[in-house]
Amino acid sequence: MRIRYITAGESHGPELTAIIEGLPSNFSVTKDFIDKVLSRRQKTLGSGGRMNIEKDQVYITSGVVNNLTTGGPISIKIKNLDWKNWKDREIEPFVIPRPGHADLVGTYKYSHKDIRITLERASARETAIRCAVGAIATQILNQLDINIIGYVSAIGNQELQKLDISNISDIINKIEDSEVSCPDEQTSELMKKEILSARKNKDTLGGAITCIAINFPPACGSFIQYDRKLDAQLAFSIMSVQSVKAVEIGNGVAASKQRGTEVQDQIILENKQIGRLTNNLGGIEGGMSTGEPIVITSYLKPISTTLTPIKSVDLANKVETETVYERSDTCAVPRAVPIFESVVAVDLLNALLEKIGGDSKEEIEPRVVSLRKINVDDFYMQNKKWKMLYESE
Repeated sequence: MRIRYITAGESHGPELTAIIEGLPSNFSVTKDFIDKVLSRRQKTLGSGGRMNIEKDQVYITSGVVNNLTTGGPISIKIKNLDWKNWKDREIEPFVIPRPGHADLVGTYKYSHKDIRITLERASARETAIRCAVGAIATQILNQLDINIIGYVSAIGNQELQKLDISNISDIINKIEDSEVSCPDEQTSELMKKEILSARKNKDTLGGAITCIAINFPPACGSFIQYDRKLDAQLAFSIMSVQSVKAVEIGNGVAASKQRGTEVQDQIILENKQIGRLTNNLGGIEGGMSTGEPIVITSYLKPISTTLTPIKSVDLANKVETETVYERSDTCAVPRAVPIFESVVAVDLLNALLEKIGGDSKEEIEPRVVSLRKINVDDFYMQNKKWKMLYESE
């Protein structure tokens, strides 16, 4: 991995912090862009009380000078405004783990004396700083004419069946206008009703988020080793986000039920440019990008904290009991969209830089342009019989 980053911080601690290294120099990075991404993560419908407290903004403390990356490590932080409400508080014991959260197993693993020590780090509050990291990668990709669009494709039983991506700006506007970040108005209304119904019934909801990377060059990633496959890297990163229980590349689930002639993205030639008739495989073949839009969907389980108590165990008194409500969302899916855009952005930028190299914008830009199209004249085929010999024989 060329790009590496690490995050630190607790949900109700003073701040969240990250350090990112491996980014090239001379790309524009602005606080304003990152703060706008963070504001999208705080979308209100389905959110809990915490989002009424936090007004996230990033502080860049190294690696970006005069709004340009230096090539050195970038350090950033986000202050937790709720910290002022916690720093002098007498904290009640938290001894009843919530099913579905890290509470029980995390407390067991690290021998914590109170479950809150586990949940403070396991909390999805950590995704705020990952959004900020990804917003930096997104800005670099945008300057290379690569765009990532995320949207809610399902909430509960309400699902957006198909999306036409021919008009990108129109889709972005519709996503921004939707309270649930869904580009289809009718489906958005059904999703809103689903969330309000769950809240009324003191329950929670999950859903799905789809990300599409447009104009990403071919031949990034590799089939040579398992850990260099682009789809494997994306799936790994997405599964690391809280609540994710499944990942799908392209039409992966539907493709498993179809025949090969229906699924494979047939190859065509037009003016020496090699293209595809379809994009069922989501822009990735054999662990490498094809040049078609990369399509990846993340499936999130319902939030673990429910207003309706469910069965658990009191770890202090050693008896069966029911969960106690901890402030949380009804449905986090609408405001989670920028999290997945950010995670995808880091992996795609990393794969791109591994392919083309370069330490500065000046080196990288022309290499991306030359990589972008697969031209039939770029293939130098021997086109004669040969033998596969090894010196050991």
